[in-house]
Amino acid sequence: MRIVGEWPELDVMYTIVDFVYILRYSDQEVNRMASQRNRAHKHFRLDTAKIKRAQKVFRAKTETEAIDRALDFAIEEHERNRITSEANERFVRSGIEIRDVYGKLAD
Repeated sequence: MRIVGEWPELDVMYTIVDFVYILRYSDQEVNRMASQRNRAHKHFRLDTAKIKRAQKVFRAKTETEAIDRALDFAIEEHERNRITSEANERFVRSGIEIRDVYGKLAD
């Protein structure tokens, strides 16, 4: 949702989260929650409203689970973008001739 207009002076609430993330990332197996040996405890100051929104979006029960899922999503999205970009590069380098059979793109 986007609200257009002037914003009044806002007091943004932050929360300190005992953050857990996966130290080792494997392409073949992505665990939704890290095992005890793969966890590291980090402390961040994060916007509480964003965490609550992430919990709703990812249907997570806890804040840690929401953040973990958001990181997994970001990693997966980056990988998809990388693969798409590589496929596009291979397509362009292949030398294939693209013809406008409908005549819509003529100069």
